[in-house]
Amino acid sequence: MKDGLLNILKGKFLVSGDAPKHWLFILFVSFLATVMIGSSHSADKKVHQIAALNEEVKELRSEFVDVRSDVQKLKLESTVTEIVSAKGLYPPEVPPRQIKIKSPKKEE
Repeated sequence: MKDGLLNILKGKFLVSGDAPKHWLFILFVSFLATVMIGSSHSADKKVHQIAALNEEVKELRSEFVDVRSDVQKLKLESTVTEIVSAKGLYPPEVPPRQIKIKSPKKEE
């Protein structure tokens, strides 16, 4: 057991007779480690993008609520009357009258 561990630490398994098999395995493990690291970085990048987009959604939702409340205030009759009176238009003092038209009866 002690000799096996010592041989591994010295690297004798890389120069022995079946070294090509060991080298291929080391290259394969190195490739898998590289792919795993790249995948991890990609996942982290996506997590950061999602967090940034969530913040942007919160900001846009807040802006939407502010603009919607401003528009609702502008739609009020008192606000419209105020704005229009500045241009010289005033609401009528006499309410509008409804015009009714009677259609002639058809004779059978």
